[in-house]
Amino acid sequence: MITASHVLTGLVAFLHVYFLVLEMFLWTTPFGIKTFKRSAEEMQTTASLAKNQGLYNGFLAAGLVWSFVADGPVAYQVRVFFLVCVVIAGIYGAATAAKQILYIQALPAALALAATFAVRYA
Repeated sequence: MITASHVLTGLVAFLHVYFLVLEMFLWTTPFGIKTFKRSAEEMQTTASLAKNQGLYNGFLAAGLVWSFVADGPVAYQVRVFFLVCVVIAGIYGAATAAKQILYIQALPAALALAATFAVRYA
């Protein structure tokens, strides 16, 4: 189960680095416009908000990476904290922005969290 926890947490961290790049650097590009299915004008208008959102996604990724390098019980606590943050953000995003966020963001984090709990309480 420890391997599952590491792999799933790594996947969630990777996704959040991808979100950072998409929101901070690719938002107004044809790829960003196609990804979010919005007009170029809307993407340009919301670019500064997306950059801020991307930065937060980067902080989530950094926290998950921290859980790999931290020692002892701190690693577990950091991982649980940041995975819970991702799950909550995913649920909120699904409720307020787009339903697919539940599957793209919250579900992988919930699976990583379950695997992490399984390691701790097995």
